Amino acid sequence: MSYTTEQLLVWLASYLWPLCRIAGMMMTMVMFGANLTPVRVRMLLALAITLAVAPVLPPMPGVELFSLAGFLITGQQVLVGAVIGFLSQILVQTFVVAGQIIAMQTSLGFASMVDPLNGQSAPVVGQLYLMLGTLVFLALNGHLLMIEAIVMSFTSLPVAMTGISVAGWQELASLMSMLFYAAVAMALSAIVAMLLINFTFGVMTRAAPQLNIFSIGFAVSMVCGLFILWLTLGGFLGHFENQWLRMQQVMCDTLQLTCEGG
Repeated sequence: MSYTTEQLLVWLASYLWPLCRIAGMMMTMVMFGANLTPVRVRMLLALAITLAVAPVLPPMPGVELFSLAGFLITGQQVLVGAVIGFLSQILVQTFVVAGQIIAMQTSLGFASMVDPLNGQSAPVVGQLYLMLGTLVFLALNGHLLMIEAIVMSFTSLPVAMTGISVAGWQELASLMSMLFYAAVAMALSAIVAMLLINFTFGVMTRAAPQLNIFSIGFAVSMVCGLFILWLTLGGFLGHFENQWLRMQQVMCDTLQLTCEGG
């Protein structure tokens, strides 16, 4: 039995283009796309998923793999996968921004450590919310849902030179704007509480000028900040659920999927 070069290229394209889309998602997904995950592990996961789902995918377009159109299709698949993985980053970064706002308002921003996602220094409170968001994301099987969505997208958004629509890009931009809205909404109770505490210190200083507001206020603000942080953790799951449902809707609309409840 002999195979022609054209047959081999068609067989290679049926695996390479799905691999590009899946690997693009793994490259930007929460935890899997972080610096702490080795590139080899990430690539092996993408390859394993591709080998498992490639036989049941729709037929690939009849475009020569090593041509200008083939390279454009490859770039489109990487872009589609990267956008879907980036949605999970927006989900988790919402709570990182909320944690940073709370840390700066409660004088806890002085304690910082290296962010494992991007390698930069960030407040410890933001790292706490990052770990909580990542653990809840994995506990809700968010990574499995995204893998299922990317596999189903080969039917709703076939491999072609055309990728995400203009409406999909607009929804992605609106979700990024909602990141800051949701972060401020989550940190709003801490902001109001610290505003009242600082207002109280102002009244105390006005009534007793001999009190050193800088030496007393800093320590009291940190203690109150820890108490406020403990209280705000109770609403974490509610805020996460709202952002999680919003991210699912944007993901389904971007991939042109019909999701439950959407």
